[in-house]
Amino acid sequence: MMKTVRIGAAQGFYGDTIEPAVDIAKNGNVDYISFDCLAELTMSILVKDKLKDPTKGYTKDITTSMKALLPYVKEKGIKLLTNAGGINPEGAYEEVVRVAKELGITGLKIAVVTGDNILERISELRDKGVSFKDMETGDSFETVQDKLLFANAYLGVKPIVEALHQGADIVVTGRTTDTAQFLAPLVYEFGWKEDDWDRLAQGILMGHLMECSAQSTGGNFSGNWWDVEDMDRIGYPIAEVKENGDFILTKTETSGGMVNFDTIKEQMLYEIHDPAAYITPDVVANFTTAKLEEIGKNRIFITGTTGSPRPDTLKVVMGYPNGYRGQVIIGYSWPDAVKKVKKAESIIRKQIEQRGIKIEEIMVDYIGHNALHGPTAAPPTEEDGLNEVFMRMAVRTKSYQDAEKFRRLVVPLGLNGPPYGGGLNGVRPRTLLGMWASLVPREFIEDEVKVQVKEVEKIAESSTK
Repeated sequence: MMKTVRIGAAQGFYGDTIEPAVDIAKNGNVDYISFDCLAELTMSILVKDKLKDPTKGYTKDITTSMKALLPYVKEKGIKLLTNAGGINPEGAYEEVVRVAKELGITGLKIAVVTGDNILERISELRDKGVSFKDMETGDSFETVQDKLLFANAYLGVKPIVEALHQGADIVVTGRTTDTAQFLAPLVYEFGWKEDDWDRLAQGILMGHLMECSAQSTGGNFSGNWWDVEDMDRIGYPIAEVKENGDFILTKTETSGGMVNFDTIKEQMLYEIHDPAAYITPDVVANFTTAKLEEIGKNRIFITGTTGSPRPDTLKVVMGYPNGYRGQVIIGYSWPDAVKKVKKAESIIRKQIEQRGIKIEEIMVDYIGHNALHGPTAAPPTEEDGLNEVFMRMAVRTKSYQDAEKFRRLVVPLGLNGPPYGGGLNGVRPRTLLGMWASLVPREFIEDEVKVQVKEVEKIAESSTK
C-alpha cells in the first residue's frame, strides 16, 4: 500500500492567526505542520527589530505559536517546520527552547538552520566574481553596497531535510522559499531524489497551495465568497500526499471554509509570473500540466505537475535605507467635497514648494474613490456625488527633517483651508527600506549552510553541514 504523508498549514504570514493550525493539530491527524512566516516586507520589519535589540529579528509571534502547538508535538508526534527565524534564526531557536521549558516539555529535538544570511560575506562573494547587479533593472550594485542592512539568500529544502534526518521535531530556519517547509517532509519521508523533477514539482505545487494559509480554503476568495461557510472560524488546508506525488487538498471537518476548483485555481495563480516555469531552488515547476478533480466535498485531487532541472543560482534579497516616509490625511464633507479636497491638495503642494521641502516622490489618493484602484480609477468629480472624501498624501524624502516639515502642513488646514474638514492626521516619519534582488551561484551559499540539532535540556548534540 502506498505511503501517505499528511501536512497541515499554519500561518501564511507574520501575524496570521494560529487558531486554525491548532484545530489541525487537534483534529487533522497530520504528521507535519508547516509555516510560511516571511515576506520581503517582513524581513524589513525584522531587521528594524534587530537594530533596536540584537536578540530580536525573528517573528515575535513564534512565542504564541509554540505555546499553542508544542503540546501536540509531544503528545502526537507532529513535527513543526517554520521559517520564523527571519533575520535571527538562532534567537528564534532560543525562544522555542524557552517556551518548551516554560511548558515543562523536555526531550524535544529542535534544529536551527543558518547560512542564508550573507551580509558579512558580500566582499568575499564579490571577490569570487558575483556582481550582485539588480536582477530586474540590471543596475550596478555599487549604488547600494555600502548601505546594506540585510542580505539573505532563499534556501530550498536541503537543510530542512538534513535536520529531519537528524531527528528534529522542530526546524527553525531563516529565509527559505515559501514552499520549502512543505516540500521538505516529502523529500525526507519518501526519499525523493534531487533530480526527481516531476515529483518535486508536485510537492512545490502542494506547498504553493498551502503557503498562504486560508487562501486555498476560501479566504481572500474573489469568487462567490459569500458562500464560504463559517468564515469566522475558517480552516487552513491539509494535504494528503502519496509517494508518487499525487495529493488531495482538503481541510478538517471541524473548521469553516470551502475547498473547491475555484479556490484552488485562484491560489495556483497567486504570485505566479509564469505558470509554466515557477522557479524555485529545488525545481522549475510547470503548473499548466496539473490536473484537478473534485472527488468530494472540500476534497480536490491534484496530479500531473511536471518539473525541469533547478537553476544554478539562488535569489538573494537585500535591504538598504531608502529615505523617509511622511504621510498626512484630511477629509472633507458634502457639499463640494471633491472640490475641497482638491483645494487642500493644491495648498499643500504649493506650501511644499514655498518652504523648500525636498521631496523625492509623492503619492496622493482619495480614500473611497481610488485608494485601492490607483490610476485605473478616473479622477473624482463633483458629479460623482461623493458624500465625503479623504485625501491621503504620502511622500518620500532623503531626510527625516523634510518628512517632518511635510507632516506639519496638514493640521493648519483645519482653520486655514476649505470648510468642513476633519480627520486631520499627520503620521510621524518612518524610515523606508529599499529592496535589491540579485542572483548568486548556489554553491557559494549552500556550502556554508549549517544545521544544528539540539535537545531541550541536554543541548549540543550535533553540528553538520
